[in-house]
Amino acid sequence: MMGDEIETTAEAAERDVLPRRYEVRTDGAVCDDEPCAVTTRPVSQKSPAEWAYERLILYIQNFEQQLDNEHEVAMGFTGGDAGVLRIEGMGFFDPDIVTFYGSDANGVKTQLVQHVSQLNVMLRALPIVHETDAPNRIGFRLAAGLEQSANGD
Repeated sequence: MMGDEIETTAEAAERDVLPRRYEVRTDGAVCDDEPCAVTTRPVSQKSPAEWAYERLILYIQNFEQQLDNEHEVAMGFTGGDAGVLRIEGMGFFDPDIVTFYGSDANGVKTQLVQHVSQLNVMLRALPIVHETDAPNRIGFRLAAGLEQSANGD
């Protein structure tokens, strides 16, 4: 709650159960928000896959906001020699699978299918592929999809 706003008991109780993201960074940036599309349905009505998917979109979008026009988001794999996936799409399969689509450093199409209990994502900034005019901002497209879904479009 911001400032000296007055809220009812019901509003206070609702605020306490809504998802909230809070981050503090060394550059002084603070993020303390309740993203609209993520809070339209209670968490109890979402599968673990959908809930993980929605939050990952917010992290990807936030990461992209920090990038310049020479870089775009990619995901680093942990363990093994799988390398890095340039994120071109993301999805989920209820109740517990999250999927990432993209291409590896050699341009080979790649898909990662991961159980939510094993989810461990490292976002990386990669130089854009110079054939493109602008960096691919997948986080904003994914967030737009969340908004459409929340509005019933």
